[in-house]
Amino acid sequence: MNLTRWSARLPGTQRRGAVPAARGKTADTVAAVGGAKSGGSAPADPPAPTPEAGTGSAGTSPHAQDQQLCSIGGAPADLEGVLSRLPALIAVTYGRAHRVGFVNDAYAEVFGRRTVGAPAREALPELDELGLLPLMDQVHRSGRPRTVKARKVSRADTSALTRQGYFTFTCTPVHPDDPDPERRGVLVFAADVTDQVQSAERLRESERRLHETAVTLQRSLLPQQLEQPDDLRLAATYQPGGTDAAVGGDWYDVITLGGGRTALVIGDVMGRGVRAAAVMGQLRTAVRAYARLDLPPHEVIQLLDGLASEIDATQIATCVYAVHDPSEGRLSYASAGHLPILIRNPDGTVLRTEEPTGPPLGTDGWVHASATVPFGPGCTAVLYTDGLIERRGEDIEEGVSTLMRALAGATGAPQVVCDRLMRALGITAQHDDDVAVLVLQYPDHTGHPDGEVFRNAALELLGGIEAAPRARAFASGVLASWRFPVELRDLGVLATSELVANSLKHGTPPMLLRLRRTDRRLVIEVTDGDEHLPQRRRAEPADEAGRGISIIATIASSWGSRRTPGGGKAVWCEFTLPT
Repeated sequence: MNLTRWSARLPGTQRRGAVPAARGKTADTVAAVGGAKSGGSAPADPPAPTPEAGTGSAGTSPHAQDQQLCSIGGAPADLEGVLSRLPALIAVTYGRAHRVGFVNDAYAEVFGRRTVGAPAREALPELDELGLLPLMDQVHRSGRPRTVKARKVSRADTSALTRQGYFTFTCTPVHPDDPDPERRGVLVFAADVTDQVQSAERLRESERRLHETAVTLQRSLLPQQLEQPDDLRLAATYQPGGTDAAVGGDWYDVITLGGGRTALVIGDVMGRGVRAAAVMGQLRTAVRAYARLDLPPHEVIQLLDGLASEIDATQIATCVYAVHDPSEGRLSYASAGHLPILIRNPDGTVLRTEEPTGPPLGTDGWVHASATVPFGPGCTAVLYTDGLIERRGEDIEEGVSTLMRALAGATGAPQVVCDRLMRALGITAQHDDDVAVLVLQYPDHTGHPDGEVFRNAALELLGGIEAAPRARAFASGVLASWRFPVELRDLGVLATSELVANSLKHGTPPMLLRLRRTDRRLVIEVTDGDEHLPQRRRAEPADEAGRGISIIATIASSWGSRRTPGGGKAVWCEFTLPT
């Protein structure tokens, strides 16, 4: 405790510059006061030496400071009065048992009157409850001050109510150099920090609520529930980084495209804050709109590139867009500055996609390209953001290699794989960056009791007048082997006939009829070499053509068309299987 700081503000005292040098002797003076109050005797301090000329107030010796402090009232008893009126809580003890020598009025107001001369364990039980007695023992033995911060204290009011407060206690040695341990003492100084503690608690509570609000905002911009395609098993994990209120820009999405195909996307808007989250929300919405056009991956990325530069040219964003086609057993993708997709094969080997990878979104000038990678039954793919693998002071390639090793041993359901990868990469609630992980698996139904549910059948159409009858016969036989109800079988044959007729009339070879059954739907698809997509139109009563697509749209659950990567188009329709 620095009593000189208090005395310097009282009338008739001089502000001191050498505060640390005065602490020990000030405590000695207080000990003398405590000894006088308790009836004990304490040796008087030696007279202060006269300062040399030119030393000034900063050169005054500690004994001179004691004399100035004592000269406020002219006697130690007056010093006792000054200490009694201080707002801080002060208690002085002496000896190994910490016998009470003095307590001021502020101390008595909080804890009540105390008996002078009694051991602190009996006379000052509050110090024992606060755990200060062992600390006072250390100060008494070592002669070094100790402090404990923001201890909770209950004060008893006259109205029998109990009020809670917080005090910071500082225990300072008194006469630490005295060889007689019974003459050494401890000065306990307690400052009321209730307002500071309550303000800090309110600030922490406010920050906690802001963080919860930010996380809620971030999660509301992400899919509330992942779409579960027929041929894939999916799981995703998102963890916000840090505990501050800033939201990040990591995002992911799963979009069913029809015809058994599924689009998967993951991206990262650099930076934190509401602006990053707003850009992320706009990009995610745009991806869903572009995906409905059933465009190749590089065309979706190309459209996003132009949109990102219009939203905010200064905001850096990365993205990878992939499409899985179970009929081809491949994963086509395009990347805009994003990390490579990792694929675990059934034998446990892990591969990473390489080229092509263009610059981040917003460059508005780069020509993106698509690539494909095999992805058949039993394979697992992982899409992720840099928060999962990036560490300060480490090359990001090291993080990718670590993730590949972790994926090689991560088996089980997609959610289990997500959790294992998060643990393997050391992601905890205290991680300082947002993390998004999307895991997809293509189940292998070989040998499974329901394996016959997942089957494909295809027929090459050579053209000519016999193509349509052959397609109808082929479809009828396949649908009968799948044991569909008669009504669904007839609708499937009708849809096949109309799709094949449309391809024969408006398409060019090669032509292919493909039927696919999943556990939830029947998919019929016809591909040909012409790139012109069919449009549904209203046929006039006198028209002999133009009703095929309208018939398909009427009888099927959904239908659509897309351009194929090698040139040409595919027209498909789906029927929901009866439950």
